[in-house]
Amino acid sequence: MTSKLNTAKKLVGVVVIMGALAWASVPLYDLFCRVTGYGGTTNASTGNTEGVLDQTIKVRFDASTARDMPWEFKPEQRQMELKIGQDGMAFYEAYNPTDKPIRGTASYNVAPYAAGAYFSKIQCFCFEEQILQPGERMSMPVNFYVDPDIVNDREGKYVHTITLSYTFHMMDDQTGMDADDQQAALIEPTPETPLTSQLQ
Repeated sequence: MTSKLNTAKKLVGVVVIMGALAWASVPLYDLFCRVTGYGGTTNASTGNTEGVLDQTIKVRFDASTARDMPWEFKPEQRQMELKIGQDGMAFYEAYNPTDKPIRGTASYNVAPYAAGAYFSKIQCFCFEEQILQPGERMSMPVNFYVDPDIVNDREGKYVHTITLSYTFHMMDDQTGMDADDQQAALIEPTPETPLTSQLQ
């Protein structure tokens, strides 16, 4: 009887552990990607402290929207060339052609994957959700640099062009917008509204 009870306890323990691992797998995988750059995931940074190299690199910009996202979304520039380690600033434009406010969030990655660990964003619209009112058009910045350590990486040193891609998704929860958001929906927007939310 004791043997059966011990076996049952062990089985319950295994189930609990497996459930905990399944619950933690997504955030742990995301953390792993951010630390290693696996899958083209980029880093967030407070700034470059390694200096600027004479070597240059091209950065291309790409944009798309998820199937259920009605926004129009595009890069304002197709590419730029800058020195490795130099701060770069690029802009993306989003437009809400619908008759209601829409809350969205952007996912991102870089290609080739070898560059993911060395592409660092200082400020980015993707760090927080964005809300566009009906007919509103917004210009959204991303401040970035390519870490000079890329030239010492076994694969990264052969990278001459990096593609930064964003995809905007409509958030599942479109409720709970505060009074200011609702009031803004009643005001006719200007043709172009700069991003005024605080970037983190």
